[in-house]
Amino acid sequence: MDLSFYTAAVGAEQQQQRLNVQANNIANINTYGYKAEKPSFSSLMYNNVTGMNDTQLPRGSGTEMVMADTDFSGGPISTTGRSQDYAIEGDGFFGLYDPATKEVSYTRDGSFTISEFQRNNADGNMENVAMLSDGDGRFVLSNQGRLLTVTDLEAEQPVGVFDFSSTDGMLRMGDNRFVPVAKNGQVRFGTGKARRGALEVSNADLAEQITKVIEAQRSFSYVLRMVQTSDELESTANNLRS
Repeated sequence: MDLSFYTAAVGAEQQQQRLNVQANNIANINTYGYKAEKPSFSSLMYNNVTGMNDTQLPRGSGTEMVMADTDFSGGPISTTGRSQDYAIEGDGFFGLYDPATKEVSYTRDGSFTISEFQRNNADGNMENVAMLSDGDGRFVLSNQGRLLTVTDLEAEQPVGVFDFSSTDGMLRMGDNRFVPVAKNGQVRFGTGKARRGALEVSNADLAEQITKVIEAQRSFSYVLRMVQTSDELESTANNLRS
């Protein structure tokens, strides 16, 4: 079968994946701290065929969406007035510790709350401690990298801001969180500043995302037209042989 059928089929599938990325960005347009994804494409196998006058013409199998990069640029900051909302002005992340899995993850969503946590005191007895939490069982790290114990429920808390030498390739987790990989380097204290009573809005631009959706839809229709054209050419060739 002509290679154009396979090229078109690959193109249709990849444009569908691109649409999924854009749709997810649009769905999170109002999610605090959300970082938009940007699909990245790479060419599949190419070779050269001999054309007229022995010129070399490129022939390939289309492109593949190899990954969806995360855009870590800052979004607008919205004032909420809530005492335990925090936004980061500049670079960095809030640190979250999960006591169930011992995992530390990072987020730009600073919509925190006060939660109670039981722990052993110096006498070995259980006591209830108020701690700053993301509301899903994970606790916020302080500016010293430790769990943040709250003594005044209305006071500003010394939330930590952390960063990495590179944010490229950080793993996107659920609940708007990220986990570093080896190439991100060691965690360090960030240069960004925590601002109380505010939250960072999603950095996904609705107009840009709608434009990308239209582009993907047009590309999808083009590759389907390619299938139709290839089928017509195959039919013509078969009729000539018969």
